[in-house]
Amino acid sequence: MNAFLTNSYSHSFVNRSRLLSIIVLTSVLTGCTMAPEYQRPVSPVATQWSTLSNTSNPSTKTAADIGWQDLFTDPKLRQVIQLSLDNNRDLRIAALNIEKAQAQYRIQRADLLPSVNISGSESAQRTPASISYTGFGGVSRSYSLNVGVSAYELDLFGRVRSLKEKALQSYLSTEETRRSTHISLISEVAGSYLTLASDQDLQQLAHETLRSRQQAYDLQRRLTDVGKSSQLELRQSEGELENARVEALNTDKLVMTDRNSLELLLGTSLPDTLLPAPGALTTLLGASEIPSGLPSDLLHNRPDILAAEHDLIGANANIGAARAAFFPSISLTTSIGRASNELSSLFDSGGRSWSFSPQITIPLFDSGRLQAQLDTSKVERDIAVAEYEKSIQTAFREVADALADRSVVSEKLVAQRKRTEAAQASYDLVQLQYSNEVASYLEVLDAQRTLYSAQQALIQSELSHKSNLITLYKVLGGGWAQSHPTADSVEKSPYKQ
Repeated sequence: MNAFLTNSYSHSFVNRSRLLSIIVLTSVLTGCTMAPEYQRPVSPVATQWSTLSNTSNPSTKTAADIGWQDLFTDPKLRQVIQLSLDNNRDLRIAALNIEKAQAQYRIQRADLLPSVNISGSESAQRTPASISYTGFGGVSRSYSLNVGVSAYELDLFGRVRSLKEKALQSYLSTEETRRSTHISLISEVAGSYLTLASDQDLQQLAHETLRSRQQAYDLQRRLTDVGKSSQLELRQSEGELENARVEALNTDKLVMTDRNSLELLLGTSLPDTLLPAPGALTTLLGASEIPSGLPSDLLHNRPDILAAEHDLIGANANIGAARAAFFPSISLTTSIGRASNELSSLFDSGGRSWSFSPQITIPLFDSGRLQAQLDTSKVERDIAVAEYEKSIQTAFREVADALADRSVVSEKLVAQRKRTEAAQASYDLVQLQYSNEVASYLEVLDAQRTLYSAQQALIQSELSHKSNLITLYKVLGGGWAQSHPTADSVEKSPYKQ
């Protein structure tokens, strides 16, 4: 009869425990937290760009819709960018940080569900006859096998869920940081490649000028030898020759340092076959304009702004965890299994065992520690708000500056082209006059300097025009018109090894 009552009680307890587990699990999975309702701060910038330009016309297409392969159409530049995406260490570190944040989120999320463990034990004890109740010494043994849950916290007030939300937002912020690193890397590589192409053009111009100056000097020396030119003109020509030689050496140095800088971004060496072709500066980009859209588009396209907002949401969730700490904490430790004093009879009838140990902890006095933690979490939330607003203001300033530059850089390029054409025409005319002994050699030298300076400035203007386009693409969050990471992406992250 006692055995029957014991078995009935055990089954009744197990059934009640299962019911309680279902109720608790349901409340954990569907319950709410004590975090304040998140509201996105009002954007602290104007609704329109202050600088009007061709790129600020209303358009349904934004920079985010333009993939980097569409902007950079040159095959060599595409291969160089892909090399950087495969080998750059900063991008690799950003990807590894995602894996780390992903694992931390999974750890925090696992606290929502109990950890079930199975344990087996053997206990052996020898009792001397002098202290034995029977007066005989001997060895006693016991065996047990249990399945149970240890110190599982019932998340009745959402503390664990708030911490899980904070970990999730940290993961999403890390993902956006990687996106920002990705955009910055592409822009930096493209900008460095354009700088290399520009300096190569300057190098070619400098060496062509050096050859021209050498020919002019050789001619002046022959004329001087036959008395048709003065020593003054010969020395002037020699001075121009050596100045051209210095310019050529300077451009050689620039090209070498440009290549070193580019290889650092790539994370590997740059093959000679991928060096810019002569005169390729004007054909490296496949677009002449980037649609700027509206300032509000930055909130959806700029990864750094999205990362700051995820940090803000995480700080908001942390307030919920700090609030929940004021309320009672309930934890459960339970197990069910078998016990016997002989291993052979461990699974015999009547060997069932169980334990159930709920524990409640109620904060009474902590010298203000919990309140201080809550105050800290609120201040951290306010700091996150300020950082979020600052990220918006910084982005707005960067775009506004790029648009302001864009509004004049095209006109400057057109003006510089006309200046170069005029300098070339002037030089050709002076050369003709000098050949007919109408103009002096001093006028020829002055025309040479003017033309060389104009040609240099034209190359720099071409670089500024293309660099501005890349900068505008970067600051507008170009190339990320795609779904952003969510909680589900933690399970299917492409960075999981």
